Amino acid sequence: MTASARRDHARENPGGKMRPKRTILCVDDNEQALSIRKLMLETRGYRVLACTNGQQALEAFKQGGVDLVLSDFQMPGLDGAGLVQKIKEISASTPAILFSGKIRAYEQDTHADIFLPKGMYAPIELLERIRIMLVKKRGPKRLAAPAPVRLQAESKMIISGAA
Repeated sequence: MTASARRDHARENPGGKMRPKRTILCVDDNEQALSIRKLMLETRGYRVLACTNGQQALEAFKQGGVDLVLSDFQMPGLDGAGLVQKIKEISASTPAILFSGKIRAYEQDTHADIFLPKGMYAPIELLERIRIMLVKKRGPKRLAAPAPVRLQAESKMIISGAA
């Protein structure tokens, strides 16, 4: 392991504990937007499965291990809403975010947890929403078991002397 890799490993894993990377299924028929989103997520420590269409994404999801779905709404073939619906039928607890550059608001039920219009949010906002959704999926952090407490017998002091 190179010195740079050790530093990165130590930064990502304080205390030496391995924390598994969360896997995000990222879907967009626009390959340039997909690669930018993939790079943004990977630099934040996520594992990214990138797919350019809904059918390919559904097959990748069926392989297992996906923690969150991030998909474009409008795609040829199986669109984002259809993809999310099929994913929720397989795993209702998997969080899903839909986004669109053409549709600003979507009134119908998409089965997605969040719908975002492209360009109407900062990348940091998307990252924060992803983080929160993954924490909700995982549940609250477990508290470490408290160290056992040892009780010591009280020592008795005898005071002698005249008062």
